[in-house]
Amino acid sequence: MLIRDAVDQDGAPDVEVCMLRRNLASEFVAGVYVFPGGRVDPEDHGPSVEALCRGRSDAEASAALGVESGGLAYWVAALRECFEEAGVMLARHRRDDGAGEGALLDTTDPVVAARFAAYRDAVNGQEIGLLDICRQEDLVLVVDSVHYISHWITPELAPRRYDTRFFITTAPPGQVASHDDGETIATIWVRPRDALSREAEGAIELLPPTIANLRSIEGFRSTGEVMSWASQVTGVITVLPIVLVEDGHVLILRPGDDGYAEALADRQASGWALDPALAEVARDTWGPRTGPA
Repeated sequence: MLIRDAVDQDGAPDVEVCMLRRNLASEFVAGVYVFPGGRVDPEDHGPSVEALCRGRSDAEASAALGVESGGLAYWVAALRECFEEAGVMLARHRRDDGAGEGALLDTTDPVVAARFAAYRDAVNGQEIGLLDICRQEDLVLVVDSVHYISHWITPELAPRRYDTRFFITTAPPGQVASHDDGETIATIWVRPRDALSREAEGAIELLPPTIANLRSIEGFRSTGEVMSWASQVTGVITVLPIVLVEDGHVLILRPGDDGYAEALADRQASGWALDPALAEVARDTWGPRTGPA
């Protein structure tokens, strides 16, 4: 989640979040608005990676995620995908390391902007890696300003399942976010409560984890407030929704809801066999769409 300071319709301080619309031809969640993201790749791991990160060791990252090792790779993957999908490089020059937020990479200079646009094309074309760019430009990744805030696992009815960690950080003021015109076809900056309202009205489509993460920050009025909260988030609970069809209606249960523990036990006992009614819901929910961009 990339956030920035903004103002509401009355001129009062507020927060906006960057969202990207998935391509309408995508096989999964076509046309839905999402945060930049993707999978952890092998090159996101290793001692050479840790040397290019500041403020968070692999041991610290792993402890935060509740994994034995390799946790820092999730932060690196988040930053890499942010650059690939939104064109935002969350880094600072090594010479400014430790100088604070004002030292984040600035691409307002047209020459610098063109250079990093070329880098982005090369990364998306698999001609170069994010860490190669860091070495060439003498950059370090600002993992210390990126905070882990939630963990969701896609329900069993989804045609593709994901074990997804969500992170949040403030967008560098000297960079412009933009979709890649491939996997994503539009970029918007929107106040969380406006995005939620538009989803409720049917104007845009959001997935349940996206809705939950937007709700977690809709009450804040500055990026400082959000980041102060995010820096203190610990003990993140894994959310694995259980989807049921009762009396022809879809019911989604999450940890803490009445009946969740019993539904989870039933699914585990059945070996997660997919009900035909749920399979139909999956096809209707996540299939490719047609329509204007």
